[in-house]
Amino acid sequence: MRSNGTMRKRRRPLAALTGLAVTAGLLLAGTATAPSAQAATARTTAAPAASAPHATASPTAADPVGPRQGDFLSAFLYSVAKPTALPIGANDWSCKPGRAHPRPVVLVHGTFENRYANWAALSPTLKDAGYCIFALNYGGAQGPILATGDIAKSAGQLDAFVDRVRAATGADKVDLVGYSQGGMMPRYYIKNLGGAAKVGKLVAFVPPNHGTSLLGLGLLARLIPGVDVVAGAACPACEQQVVGSRFIKELNAGGETDPAVDYTVITTWYDEVVTPYSSAFLAPARNVTNETVQSHCLIDPITHLNITYDRTATRLALNALDPAHAQRPTC
Repeated sequence: MRSNGTMRKRRRPLAALTGLAVTAGLLLAGTATAPSAQAATARTTAAPAASAPHATASPTAADPVGPRQGDFLSAFLYSVAKPTALPIGANDWSCKPGRAHPRPVVLVHGTFENRYANWAALSPTLKDAGYCIFALNYGGAQGPILATGDIAKSAGQLDAFVDRVRAATGADKVDLVGYSQGGMMPRYYIKNLGGAAKVGKLVAFVPPNHGTSLLGLGLLARLIPGVDVVAGAACPACEQQVVGSRFIKELNAGGETDPAVDYTVITTWYDEVVTPYSSAFLAPARNVTNETVQSHCLIDPITHLNITYDRTATRLALNALDPAHAQRPTC
């Protein structure tokens, strides 16, 4: 890899700047109260009521199904207008898993985001491949900015959602596919809430498994007046994901994985949020696979925010879910 260090240095600044620009938009949207925007959303979207902060709105027939998207920003902007939107293929409660894919797949989004923003491409891809797909919104009140609440409470919401999926489909276990916090938070569920008996695989895109220095988010918090104060008060999950936090220490104490679950981590050299990118990796074990996109496509400059829309990363996820029919990732 050393011989490619020059290429890596050339691509990283551009990729990081692109990611930071999008992250800035996320933080601005997430920290603004925007009562008029919330009112407009209520008028245009028949969203279920959330009775308490950090409650998860249950999916209903009124939730709109959004179009397939090619990048995170397009999907996120769509979700601003329709915050309860479902990605294509998700939450068909009549779906029954077949022999080829006996476990339903539950998609778990990341911090400051929502089920549509992260999964508007992967959900229809998995549906086309024959999976029963389910996606929840968690860790926040109504609106497109979610997964800011206490991570342990969010794990409880995942627990309830998985039980609902299992009851509807008749499956004993599910596979989880998570992004960022959504790739790390399920480990709390597996470790502390009985999830090990209900989960077959956890496939995690860019999870902060060992915390993050928050290089990108920290820089923005210093550049945008008030963001650091607001984020600290309104985003318990942010503090919990910082390297060295009590939550991260307790999550990793006594072993990072459960032998009953298979874990796959998919990360990128150019992660501008989980820094350093290697902090996503889980400790080596027979049931752990740590993947880097650039190990399969050296010229891929994908960043944290767009990795669930990346072709190489998507193929790695598909291979992890169905290794018997794995295909070589392409650029």
